[in-house]
Amino acid sequence: MRNNSISRRGFLKDIGLAAGMVALGARAAANLPNIVFILADDMGYGDVGALNPDSKIKTPHIDALAKSGKVFTDTHSSSSVCTPTRYGVLTGRYNWRSRLKSGVLWGYSKRLIEPGRLTVPTMLRQHGYHTACIGKWHLGMNWTLKEGGFADMTDASTGQELSKHIDFKTPIVDGPNSVGFDYFFGISASLDMRPYVYIENDTAIHTKIVEKGFNRMGAADEAFEAIDVLPRITSRSVAYIDERAKTKEPFFLYFPLNAPHTPILPTPEWQGKSGLNKYGDFVMQVDWSVGQIMEALERNGIAENTLLIFTADNGCSPAAKIDEMHSKGHYPNHVFRGHKADIYEGGHRVPYIARWPGKVEAGTQSDQLACLTDFMATCADIAGAKLPGNAGEDSVSMLPALLGTDSKPLREAVVHHSINGTFAIRQGKWKLELCPGSGGWSAPRPGRDDMDGLPPLQLYDLEADISEKTNVQGEHPEVVARLTALLEGYVERGRSTPGKKQENDGAVDIGKPGA
Repeated sequence: MRNNSISRRGFLKDIGLAAGMVALGARAAANLPNIVFILADDMGYGDVGALNPDSKIKTPHIDALAKSGKVFTDTHSSSSVCTPTRYGVLTGRYNWRSRLKSGVLWGYSKRLIEPGRLTVPTMLRQHGYHTACIGKWHLGMNWTLKEGGFADMTDASTGQELSKHIDFKTPIVDGPNSVGFDYFFGISASLDMRPYVYIENDTAIHTKIVEKGFNRMGAADEAFEAIDVLPRITSRSVAYIDERAKTKEPFFLYFPLNAPHTPILPTPEWQGKSGLNKYGDFVMQVDWSVGQIMEALERNGIAENTLLIFTADNGCSPAAKIDEMHSKGHYPNHVFRGHKADIYEGGHRVPYIARWPGKVEAGTQSDQLACLTDFMATCADIAGAKLPGNAGEDSVSMLPALLGTDSKPLREAVVHHSINGTFAIRQGKWKLELCPGSGGWSAPRPGRDDMDGLPPLQLYDLEADISEKTNVQGEHPEVVARLTALLEGYVERGRSTPGKKQENDGAVDIGKPGA
């Protein structure tokens, strides 16, 4: 057990470790760019002024990032909820190929990333990078039980009772350090999921475990307050940049925010600033966090050699009181139908902005169809790495789009996935949804709304109907057949990119449970 005041000496020791086991020497590695990947949590495409001129939320730092970099207008999270998207970002593999076929993990769930699977941080470490994850993990880790063995939480209702059985003094097993990160500081899952403690590497930082609840009651360090998390992980990320700037090795910082996800708790200086509601205020605080990272890179003189990416894990959640914002003229998911959890565009079309001075032309835009799984292949391309056949199965390098050398579509198609396991596939202007409703939380909602009179499939021409209002599946059976066959091929081959056939982790049924 550690004192809640985190040891700066220990922090500096952890992040100062040289990448002595890497394949490339320091001289070669020094020529590679730093990579910072900021992942907002439940933030809509329409919340960013650079993407939505009618946005009522001020995002000056993200807008400045767009002005100095490139905006991608057609980028999608691999799922419309948290955990699956994070899996795709770090593995380059669609989440539905893993054991998680629907829903999300919980704070006491076991690690999702499979043993031996290549991840972005592992690959970058092999090429001289120091790697850190600071923020919300939400990909599982093994917590030791007082009775022995590990917790295996699969149901939210068990969390409060399970909290009583966790041995917080024993190091965590199979956390972020086990999948390629040299350093980790943050929380195990969403900020409304137990346990409510900070974690540094494999240690839960606490002085006394009590019971608290941020939407859900459970174990918490007595000093832990949800409102402090975004400022804490931001300051820790800035400190990491400050320390790594003193070294010659490149670094990869994966900075997954806890905001503006619930509990929606902007700090006092941001409360009331948006003129909308607490969600709008929290988005403004997210923008501040992005600004802190930008300032740290500039102050240390390393902004010119850093690829900085800002994006989100899915669309805005209804917990943000979307209708209330609509009444005030703000549309967090822009013109897109639906929101977080849905198969509709509002569930998975996300903001994506990249800056890399001297490489990415400032003030430009790309309309390439892209997915967050593409981060793996893009990083490999930057590092000069060749991915093995059993890694990055659904990842396509977007480096040509970043550099502006692309002249044709880089992706054949993108597969979308909703919270209940519903599938959709997008190719060109066509989007086929293998369900009659949203597959998520908006109407028509599975299990709640009567969908007996609806066609079992939905096909939309996004060039003519970006808001997915007119289902044209009956008029284009040939498109339905082609896209269905394409998706079936992706499932059967265990990959959507060229290469040797791979195995999915368990059966994948594209017709269930969305039917």
